[in-house]
Amino acid sequence: MELDRIAIVIIGASGDLAGRKLIPALEVLYNKRKICPSCIVVGCGRTFFTDEQFRERFRMSADFADRIFYHQYVPGLKQYLQTKGEFSRVVIFLSQPPAAYMTTIREVAADGFGQEATIVIEKPFGYDQKSAVEMNRELSRYFTESQIFRIDHYLAKESVQNIMIFRFANTAFLPAWNSHYIESIQINAIEDIGIAERGSYFDKAGIIRDMVQNHLLQLLCLITMETPSSLDPEDIRQQKLGVLKNIKIEECYRFQYEGYLQEKGVDPESKTETFAELKLVINNMRWAGMPVYIRCGKAVHRKGIEIGVTYRSVPAVLYNNKNDLEPNRIIFKIQPSAGIILQLMSKVPGTDQQITGTHMNFCYRDSFHSEIPEAYQRLLYDALRSDHTLFVSADETEAEWKIVDPVLDKGEVITYKPGQLPQSRLNVSWIDFDSYSHFCE
Repeated sequence: MELDRIAIVIIGASGDLAGRKLIPALEVLYNKRKICPSCIVVGCGRTFFTDEQFRERFRMSADFADRIFYHQYVPGLKQYLQTKGEFSRVVIFLSQPPAAYMTTIREVAADGFGQEATIVIEKPFGYDQKSAVEMNRELSRYFTESQIFRIDHYLAKESVQNIMIFRFANTAFLPAWNSHYIESIQINAIEDIGIAERGSYFDKAGIIRDMVQNHLLQLLCLITMETPSSLDPEDIRQQKLGVLKNIKIEECYRFQYEGYLQEKGVDPESKTETFAELKLVINNMRWAGMPVYIRCGKAVHRKGIEIGVTYRSVPAVLYNNKNDLEPNRIIFKIQPSAGIILQLMSKVPGTDQQITGTHMNFCYRDSFHSEIPEAYQRLLYDALRSDHTLFVSADETEAEWKIVDPVLDKGEVITYKPGQLPQSRLNVSWIDFDSYSHFCE
């Protein structure tokens, strides 16, 4: 599908996101002819640049550079675009700090943009449930929900999108995808680096706001939602919302790595968590009585995002008469290497019924030789063609905040040593996700 006569505006275009992600993603789409030469990209911001000065900030082909322009400030932007041609739609990407979103939205509306505009907003969307509700209410004064695209870039990862295919295109797993057969679900999202240069932002947020409220709850929705009636974005959103409305946090523990208080931009007396672990339940017919465990954080021993689905053990008869067989598991590897691992039990060759664990692996790198698209390529392409499937609705954002609001900034903060996982405070046997880290590398 070629997209023509679209103006793509990046507000905050002198920032890091535009240079690292947005401009490179748009160039790939242009080179693949998914957007036409009739489209233009306009950077917009407070800093003054000529077109040439702005183009020189990026590494790109001369052909694509000819489609790049710059306009200082939002006021006058619509009139400027009219000098560049007639455009059926204007896609406006807010590449700014969250505190600037609503000021920019008001400026965009005041400049005369209306039904032709698509507004793309980066997370975080709000600071808590109250602020998210207020932002949604304010946004709706100027633009309809169909014009607004709230990004959660995890949803654009191929390994995440494949969760729905795995669940709903394989009858082998459909009957047993419930709490009668599944003992627990664990989500593990860890990084080996600290907060780097994000201290001024992160210290006001913390890992629960930064990761759990958006990315990890969205992953949980895909793993646990009911079958949508179609692949229409609204049908999928309604099923995710059905899960979110039934999630409750039962336990939450917060941690902070030693040395965090000395990081640039951090309050020396900060109680912000850099690591958290949570126990949740989903109070519906499918998942009643089954716990969900989430842990995520920074400055531990490795980087990885995995989802572990653990099945209940077979009865204590036959091969499990000592009740010591490892349960079956499905491990969804999201990053850095993408794949799905099915852990089974099998007989050791040449023995008398000796049983051991074995694995069946699906690795993207081995199964597909074409380049896996970077997340922003998919997100921008979907926004350009008005496909909401991988974007988060107003109702979802408010429901996510409602889940985490009771634990935000609450309770003691326990210190842990950088390079190590904090000692768990939950009564749970965590999956040894490290043992799966070498798969698909």
